[in-house]
Amino acid sequence: QERSSRLSADLFGEDCEISHEQLYELLKYAALGKCHNAAQPSWCRIYHQSHLAGVLVIVLHEMSQLHFYKFYLQFKHLRKVFRHRFTLTPSANFLASLYGEGANLKPQNTAQGLTSASSDCIPKSSDLQCDPIIRKYGGKKQGLTSYTLTLEEQKKNDYPIKGSPGCKGYIYTECDQQRTDSSPLFGLDCEMCLTAKGNEVTRVSLVDAQGQCLLNELVKPESAVMNYRTRFSGITKKMLLPVKTRLSDIQTRLKKMLPPDAVLVGHSLNGDLQALEMIHPSVIDTSLLFARNEGRRFKLKFLAKAVLGKEIQCEEKLGHDPAEDARAALELAQFFIEQGPAKVAELNLEMLLTTEKLAEVSQNKAALQPQGCRVQKQLNETPHLSKPCFLDCLQVTGQKPLLLGRQELDSSGLCQSNMSTSNKQILQRALEDVPLSTFSIIQFSLGPEYIASLLHAGLCEKVRSKLTDMLTIYAGPFEESFCLKSVKKEFGRCGPIRSLTVVTETHQPYVCIQYEMLEAAQLAVESLNGAEVAGSYIKVQRPVTAAMLDCEVLIKELELDVENEGVVYVAGIKKSLTETDLQEEFSQLKDLETLFLPKDLQSGKHRNCCFLKFQTSQSAVDALEVINGWTVKGSKLRSRNALASGHLWRWIWQMNHSNRKEGGNILHEKMEQLSDSEQDLRKKVKKLDQHIKKLYRSLQNNTLCVVLFPGVN
Repeated sequence: QERSSRLSADLFGEDCEISHEQLYELLKYAALGKCHNAAQPSWCRIYHQSHLAGVLVIVLHEMSQLHFYKFYLQFKHLRKVFRHRFTLTPSANFLASLYGEGANLKPQNTAQGLTSASSDCIPKSSDLQCDPIIRKYGGKKQGLTSYTLTLEEQKKNDYPIKGSPGCKGYIYTECDQQRTDSSPLFGLDCEMCLTAKGNEVTRVSLVDAQGQCLLNELVKPESAVMNYRTRFSGITKKMLLPVKTRLSDIQTRLKKMLPPDAVLVGHSLNGDLQALEMIHPSVIDTSLLFARNEGRRFKLKFLAKAVLGKEIQCEEKLGHDPAEDARAALELAQFFIEQGPAKVAELNLEMLLTTEKLAEVSQNKAALQPQGCRVQKQLNETPHLSKPCFLDCLQVTGQKPLLLGRQELDSSGLCQSNMSTSNKQILQRALEDVPLSTFSIIQFSLGPEYIASLLHAGLCEKVRSKLTDMLTIYAGPFEESFCLKSVKKEFGRCGPIRSLTVVTETHQPYVCIQYEMLEAAQLAVESLNGAEVAGSYIKVQRPVTAAMLDCEVLIKELELDVENEGVVYVAGIKKSLTETDLQEEFSQLKDLETLFLPKDLQSGKHRNCCFLKFQTSQSAVDALEVINGWTVKGSKLRSRNALASGHLWRWIWQMNHSNRKEGGNILHEKMEQLSDSEQDLRKKVKKLDQHIKKLYRSLQNNTLCVVLFPGVN
C-alpha cells in the first residue's frame, strides 16, 4: 500500500476505550493533515494522509453500544466490514464539538472584499520570497513555455502519458510541433457523470485564446449512468436522451481542431483528459500554476473571483457551465503569464481565501441563531475572532463539509429535528454528494416512533438478561455427596467464574455457574458436556429461555466476527504467572502478534485466562491445535476461538456490576410493552444496516469511514 492511506490502530483488550477528544484528534488530522496545527493522533497513526480521498462520519442518532449488541444479528454489514471498534467514554455532545460549540466567529469591522485588500493584507517584499509561487517560478515574468507541465509533473499528477500502461487505447492528439511563447492557448473543460465504467464525459467545451467557444457538445456515455451529478454537471437524463454523439466523435473533432503546437489550459485538466481518453503533450494546469503550500489547491470559483473579479459556478444556476469554466481557466493562465509571478503573489490569495471563508462561516452561524439572540449578542459583545473550530478550519482550507440528517445543528451544536426527511432521502442525497465531499457527517435516525423503544429501560434489562444467560451454564446431575471444590476447580479451568451455586430443587443436585467471559461458558459447554466430573458423567447446558433460542446462531456469528479474526482465547493459566512468563511460553507460536491478559476491573488482578492475537487466521487455527492440552507450569490449558473482544467483555462486566433499580412487576410490565414494537425495530435496524452498506460501497478507495453510536448520555 505504498501510495494508499491506511490507519494503524491495532489496539487490543483494555486499550479499546477511547475518549471523544481522541476521536476528534483522528478526524481532525485525517481531514486537515498538518494544516491548522493538526497532528498525528496520540493513540493511532494514519499513514500517507495526503492520499486520503475523504472522511465520512455516519451518526446513528440516539443509538448506543447497548443497541449494537441488542441488534448484533441485524447489523450484519457493520460487523463484517468495520474491524476497529472502540468504546467511547461519556462526554458532552460530540457533534457539538465538531461543529464548534462556543466558537463564536465574528467578522472584523475591517474585513475586506475578495477583490480588494487592506494595507495589512499586502505582503512585504521579504514575505514574498517565502510565497510558494515565487519559490516555484521566481519573481520575473516569463513566457508561457515556462508554465507548461514537464513530463515528470504530468506523471506525478496523473496525466495520461503516451506509452503508459494505463493509457492503452487512448487517442493521441499528435500535436508534436515545438512549443514557443507564441503558441496558441486553448481552454478545455468537461462535465462528467458516474457510470458503471467510472467517470464518463457528458459535455465538452473548448475555447480559443480570445474566449470564443469552438466546441460545446453533449456526449452520450457508453455505459449505463448511475449518477448524473446534476447539481454539479447540469446534465439530466432528459438532456441526453436525443444525443447521438459518442466519445469517439469528440476525440476525432478535437484532434482536427487543435493545431500542431496547441497548448491546452484547464483546472485539474488531468481529470478531463482521462475522461476524454486523450493524450496531449503540452498543458498548463491552473490548479498547479497558482501554487499553494503542501500541495493544496485553490478552487476555480475562488480564483476567478479573486484574480479576475468574475463570478462563476453560481448556486442559482443548475450545474456548472463547462464553456464558462474553460474560459475562466484560460483567462487565469493569460493573467499569470502577462502579469508575472510577483504580481500574482502580491494578491495574497491565502489571506483572501481565509477572509472569505471566515466571513462565510460567521454568516452561516449568525443565520442559525434565533434573531433575538443575534441582536442581543451584537449589543453585548465587541466583534472578535476566536479560535476556529473543526468545521471552520475545513472551510478555511476550501473544503466545504457536508452535513446531512434529520437532526440539524443549531448555533450551540445541539440537534434540531426535521422529521419530514426520511432515511431513504438522506441516503439518496448522500450517495450523490459524499463522493464529491472531502468531509461528510451523515446522520440517520429510526424516527420519533422508535426513539421511545430505543431509550426504554426494559431494553437494557433485556440485553443484560440475555448476556447473563449466555454466561451461565447448568451442569449435572451429581451424586448427593459430590465434592463442590472439585467441580469448581474443573470448571474454573475454562475461565474466571463469577458465581457458583448448587441447585437443590431437582431430584439430584446440579450446579449453576456464571462465568465472567463468554468464551469460558462456551468452552465449558464444548469440553465438559458428557465428561466425568466429581465422579459423575454430566450434562452441561445453558438455560433454556425464549431469548436463548438463537444462542447458537449468535455464538457462531460472534466467532466469525471480523474483529475476532486471528484471536484465540486461552484458559487454565495460573494466576502466579506474569505477562512476561506467558510471552516466553507462547513465543514459539508462529505469527503471534499480541498477548493480552485481562484484569479484574475492580481489584486490578489478572484472570486465569488470556487472549492471543495472530497475524493470520490460519496461524490462529494452527495455534489452537498446539495449545489444547498444552501444560504450562503444571497447568493444563484449554483454548478456543475468541467470541468477545475487549470492548464487549468490558461492557459485560459493567452490565453485571451495575445496580438494578427497578422493581420486578414494573419491569415485567415494561418488558411486555417493549416486545410489541421490537419486531418492527429489528426490521428498521436491518434497513439501517443496508443503508450503511450502500453508502460504504459508494465511497472512493482510501476513505476513512467512522460509524458513531452517540447514545443520549
